[in-house]
Amino acid sequence: MTMVVFHLGVPDKLLYVCRLLRKASRQGARVRVVADEVECAQLDSALWTFEPSEFLPHARYDPAKVPHPSWSHTPIWLTQKDHGWPDVVPPASVLVNLDREGLSQVNAFDRVIEVVSLEDDDKEAARHRWRRYKALGLDCQHHQV
Repeated sequence: MTMVVFHLGVPDKLLYVCRLLRKASRQGARVRVVADEVECAQLDSALWTFEPSEFLPHARYDPAKVPHPSWSHTPIWLTQKDHGWPDVVPPASVLVNLDREGLSQVNAFDRVIEVVSLEDDDKEAARHRWRRYKALGLDCQHHQV
Protein backbone atom coordinates (compact mmCIF):
# COMPACT_ATOMS: atom_id res chain seq x y z
CA MET A 1 0.00 0.00 0.00
CA THR A 2 1.19 3.50 -0.80
CA MET A 3 2.32 5.57 2.16
CA VAL A 4 1.95 9.35 1.93
CA VAL A 5 4.20 11.50 4.11
CA PHE A 6 3.66 15.23 4.39
CA HIS A 7 6.84 17.15 5.25
CA LEU A 8 5.45 20.26 6.96
CA GLY A 9 6.96 23.65 7.74
CA VAL A 10 9.63 23.64 5.05
CA PRO A 11 11.25 27.11 4.91
CA ASP A 12 12.97 26.59 1.51
CA LYS A 13 11.21 23.96 -0.62
CA LEU A 14 13.83 23.93 -3.37
CA LEU A 15 16.76 23.29 -1.06
CA TYR A 16 14.75 20.79 0.98
CA VAL A 17 13.78 18.79 -2.12
CA CYS A 18 17.43 18.78 -3.25
CA ARG A 19 18.42 17.27 0.09
CA LEU A 20 15.56 14.76 -0.06
CA LEU A 21 16.64 13.68 -3.53
CA ARG A 22 20.27 13.37 -2.41
CA LYS A 23 19.20 11.10 0.46
CA ALA A 24 16.97 8.99 -1.81
CA SER A 25 19.75 8.71 -4.39
CA ARG A 26 22.23 7.54 -1.76
CA GLN A 27 19.72 4.87 -0.72
CA GLY A 28 19.38 3.68 -4.31
CA ALA A 29 15.76 4.77 -4.73
CA ARG A 30 14.22 5.69 -8.06
CA VAL A 31 12.32 8.96 -7.69
CA ARG A 32 9.89 10.93 -9.79
CA VAL A 33 9.28 14.58 -8.98
CA VAL A 34 6.10 16.23 -10.24
CA ALA A 35 6.09 20.02 -10.39
CA ASP A 36 4.98 22.82 -12.66
CA GLU A 37 7.23 24.04 -15.47
CA VAL A 38 8.86 26.80 -13.42
CA GLU A 39 9.58 24.55 -10.43
CA CYS A 40 10.97 21.83 -12.74
CA ALA A 41 13.38 24.35 -14.26
CA GLN A 42 14.40 25.72 -10.85
CA LEU A 43 14.92 22.24 -9.42
CA ASP A 44 16.86 21.12 -12.49
CA SER A 45 19.25 24.06 -12.02
CA ALA A 46 19.46 23.62 -8.26
CA LEU A 47 20.39 19.94 -8.53
CA TRP A 48 23.50 21.00 -10.48
CA THR A 49 24.56 23.67 -7.98
CA PHE A 50 23.18 23.08 -4.47
CA GLU A 51 26.18 20.98 -3.40
CA PRO A 52 29.37 22.00 -5.22
CA SER A 53 31.21 18.73 -4.52
CA GLU A 54 28.39 16.39 -5.60
CA PHE A 55 26.38 15.53 -8.66
CA LEU A 56 22.90 14.08 -8.45
CA PRO A 57 22.10 12.20 -11.65
CA HIS A 58 18.73 13.39 -12.85
CA ALA A 59 16.81 14.19 -16.00
CA ARG A 60 13.97 16.49 -16.88
CA TYR A 61 11.34 14.86 -19.06
CA ASP A 62 10.66 16.74 -22.26
CA PRO A 63 8.08 15.20 -24.59
CA ALA A 64 9.79 16.89 -27.56
CA LYS A 65 13.03 14.93 -27.04
CA VAL A 66 13.67 11.53 -28.51
CA PRO A 67 14.26 8.92 -25.77
CA HIS A 68 17.90 8.07 -25.17
CA PRO A 69 19.02 4.60 -23.97
CA SER A 70 20.74 6.14 -20.93
CA TRP A 71 17.35 7.34 -19.67
CA SER A 72 16.63 3.90 -18.23
CA HIS A 73 19.53 4.36 -15.79
CA THR A 74 18.52 7.79 -14.52
CA PRO A 75 17.33 7.52 -10.89
CA ILE A 76 15.69 10.96 -10.53
CA TRP A 77 13.14 12.27 -13.00
CA LEU A 78 11.60 15.74 -13.04
CA THR A 79 8.21 15.75 -14.77
CA GLN A 80 5.23 18.03 -15.15
CA LYS A 81 1.76 16.93 -14.16
CA ASP A 82 0.35 17.64 -17.61
CA HIS A 83 2.83 15.19 -19.15
CA GLY A 84 1.17 12.29 -17.34
CA TRP A 85 3.21 9.12 -16.78
CA PRO A 86 5.32 8.83 -19.94
CA ASP A 87 6.40 5.30 -20.88
CA VAL A 88 9.96 6.43 -21.59
CA VAL A 89 10.47 7.40 -17.94
CA PRO A 90 11.41 4.32 -15.91
CA PRO A 91 9.15 3.32 -13.00
CA ALA A 92 9.94 4.83 -9.61
CA SER A 93 9.16 3.72 -6.08
CA VAL A 94 9.07 7.27 -4.65
CA LEU A 95 7.07 10.26 -5.82
CA VAL A 96 7.89 13.75 -4.59
CA ASN A 97 4.84 15.88 -5.34
CA LEU A 98 5.24 19.65 -5.61
CA ASP A 99 1.93 20.13 -7.41
CA ARG A 100 -0.57 22.01 -5.25
CA GLU A 101 -3.56 20.03 -6.49
CA GLY A 102 -2.05 16.64 -5.87
CA LEU A 103 -2.23 13.56 -8.02
CA SER A 104 -4.77 10.80 -8.36
CA GLN A 105 -2.43 8.08 -9.69
CA VAL A 106 -0.28 7.75 -6.59
CA ASN A 107 -0.92 4.03 -6.07
CA ALA A 108 1.87 3.29 -8.58
CA PHE A 109 4.38 4.35 -5.91
CA ASP A 110 5.43 2.82 -2.60
CA ARG A 111 5.90 6.23 -1.04
CA VAL A 112 4.60 9.71 -1.83
CA ILE A 113 6.31 12.72 -0.28
CA GLU A 114 4.40 15.98 -0.11
CA VAL A 115 6.58 19.01 0.67
CA VAL A 116 4.68 21.85 2.36
CA SER A 117 6.15 25.31 2.91
CA LEU A 118 5.34 27.84 5.62
CA GLU A 119 2.99 29.77 3.31
CA ASP A 120 -0.68 29.74 4.31
CA ASP A 121 -1.95 28.93 0.82
CA ASP A 122 0.49 26.02 0.56
CA LYS A 123 -0.69 24.68 3.93
CA GLU A 124 -4.34 24.95 2.87
CA ALA A 125 -3.63 23.12 -0.40
CA ALA A 126 -1.85 20.41 1.61
CA ARG A 127 -4.89 19.98 3.86
CA HIS A 128 -7.02 19.45 0.77
CA ARG A 129 -4.56 16.84 -0.60
CA TRP A 130 -4.49 15.09 2.79
CA ARG A 131 -8.28 14.76 2.77
CA ARG A 132 -8.24 13.47 -0.82
CA TYR A 133 -5.56 10.87 -0.07
CA LYS A 134 -7.43 9.72 3.03
CA ALA A 135 -10.62 9.38 0.94
CA LEU A 136 -8.63 7.11 -1.40
CA GLY A 137 -7.83 4.93 1.62
CA LEU A 138 -4.14 5.79 1.72
CA ASP A 139 -2.01 5.80 4.85
CA CYS A 140 -1.09 9.46 5.51
CA GLN A 141 1.53 10.63 7.97
CA HIS A 142 3.16 13.94 8.73
CA HIS A 143 6.71 14.93 9.50
CA GLN A 144 7.33 18.35 11.03
CA VAL A 145 10.55 19.87 9.67
